[in-house]
This record gives sequence, C-alpha cells and structure tokens, in this order.
Amino acid sequence: MAKLLGISGSLRTGSVNSKLVREAARLYEPASFEMADLNIPLFNGDDEDRDGLPDSVQTLVAQIEAADGVIISTPEYNSGITGVLKNALDWVSRAKPSPWAGKPVAVMSAAAGRAGGIRAQTMLRSCMTPFKVRLIAESEVAIASAGTEFDDDGKLKSERYETSVLRLMTALKTEIESN
Repeated sequence: MAKLLGISGSLRTGSVNSKLVREAARLYEPASFEMADLNIPLFNGDDEDRDGLPDSVQTLVAQIEAADGVIISTPEYNSGITGVLKNALDWVSRAKPSPWAGKPVAVMSAAAGRAGGIRAQTMLRSCMTPFKVRLIAESEVAIASAGTEFDDDGKLKSERYETSVLRLMTALKTEIESN
C-alpha cells in the first residue's frame, strides 16, 4: 500500500485546499495518508546557522522522505502560491540530502476565483523544479469557486471535478508503482 503525504498551502481551519488534498487521497485508494503541518517558523538563515533546522521542519523533511508520493494543493494569493507554502519549500530546501529528489508529486489548487488557482499551480511547478521531483502532468486540477464545491463531509460535489482528481490520482499511482 502506498504511503501518501498531503501538503496544503493553507493553514485555515476548513481550508478548501486541505479538503482537496484529503479528497485526492480518498480517491487514490488504497493508501495510507498523512497531512503535513506547515505551521513552521519563518525561514531565517541566522536562525538556521545558530540552531539548525527547527524540529517542525525536520518532521516535514522526514514525512517527505517516508512518502511514496506527495499531493500538494495551493490557494492562489496575488497570482501566486501562499507565503506559508513557499516558506515550507524554502526550509525543506535546506535539508541535505534533499528529501524531494525523484519523489512523485501531484499538484492541484482550489481558489475562490474563476481560474481555480491555475496561476498558483504554475508558480508551484516552477518552485518544485530545483528539487528534481517527478511532477505528474496528466491532469490539471483547479477547483474554481471552491467554497461551494465541497459537501459537509469534505467530498467534491461535482462529478467533473471528482473525475479530474481521480485522473490525477491514477497518474500518481502509476508513477509510484513504476518506481
């Protein structure tokens, strides 16, 4: 059974991006699933020089290392990824060796706007490039008007969106199994 790590670019309780990551893991089936906690300190090179990687960052690094695949969902803030997500990527980039190298990663987004966060996905893909991950390019999942697209149990209401997520998870599963 595959081990999946979910990363949401939002810290909000009830975040639609956290719901989307959990929904993707459910549709992946079967898999063990863990959600990362990005509530970590702001990156500061002086702090790193003095104290090394914070415990919360070391936990995130260990989660990435242990995962067979990673699902990342980001909201779109000002046409890009959130500061929370960028901060986590910056901290994890300091870990040696890189926990990301060769890791299958599925990227998606959920946002209030009509485009569903697609610009943030573009930025996220660019941010992931230096890590040499295996980005899944099968299906773009961008949930528009995301606040109305999930039911009370966190499941997608729209068959169209569910089909897109399932297609992306099938591609992630194929990539994980090919390794």
